[in-house]
Amino acid sequence: MTVTAKSLVAQNRVQQGGTISVPAKRVGAHRRANPSGLQQWLALTGRTVWTMIRYGEILVAILAPLIFTVGFYLPLKFVMQLRGVDYAQFLMPIIVMQAMAFTAISASQLSAMENANGFSTRLKTMPVVDAVPLLARMSSGVVRSAVSLTAALLFGHVIGFRFSAGFWQAALFCSFAMLISITLSLGADAIGSLSKSPEATAQALTLPQLILGMLSCGFVPEDGFPEWIRPFVRNQPISQFSFAMRDMAEGGVTASVLFPAAAWCLGLLAVFGPLAFWASMRRQ
Repeated sequence: MTVTAKSLVAQNRVQQGGTISVPAKRVGAHRRANPSGLQQWLALTGRTVWTMIRYGEILVAILAPLIFTVGFYLPLKFVMQLRGVDYAQFLMPIIVMQAMAFTAISASQLSAMENANGFSTRLKTMPVVDAVPLLARMSSGVVRSAVSLTAALLFGHVIGFRFSAGFWQAALFCSFAMLISITLSLGADAIGSLSKSPEATAQALTLPQLILGMLSCGFVPEDGFPEWIRPFVRNQPISQFSFAMRDMAEGGVTASVLFPAAAWCLGLLAVFGPLAFWASMRRQ
């Protein structure tokens, strides 16, 4: 029986009050992908970490603390020894903070690059959870910071730095360093997300880092500065971080020393965090 004949038979049955069973639509074997926010975060973080490994950025994260250690320690070592200062122990916090600041600059370049090449805009047109790109960049930054921190501590051990306050103070030292890194990375990521030039972003962030670093108690004691600038040097965040981390490494930090450093860090985090989320999720 031909197709036309079958259609005529079916029409006659309908006219005679019969019914025709219509086969149900077959459900497609392939369903539309609907990844969760966790899957998206893992995919974007893995992509960024793999890019860091492929283009040697992890190697740079290892070499940067070496450059800071050699560049800061050798020129002032003998001068500080004449003043009775164990300079390896004194200098280590600022070396770690410089490494964390370097990570923040890298975070700003990454966000600016994704903004410039249209990757961020493309993600905003896809069913990606709004906060995932920022969280992925921060996660890859944490990986870079952990590598850089480990390298800085190894190089510090070579020049004579030691944790003499016990395991928990050493853990607090490392945790506080990572918190500083996340705080600075959020601020840098916000600037990078608002910019379309990775080079200009890095240059804009390098100058404040150098000024605050040099005008701090991280390299020399407070009495090494002119008296008129000592209040600023003593109370700015880099100096307060140095005081707390120095005590964490040797002797143990007290509440009176930890509180100003923690207040600075949490205050900056309260400002940079929302700013970074707004800059990352804004629709152009």
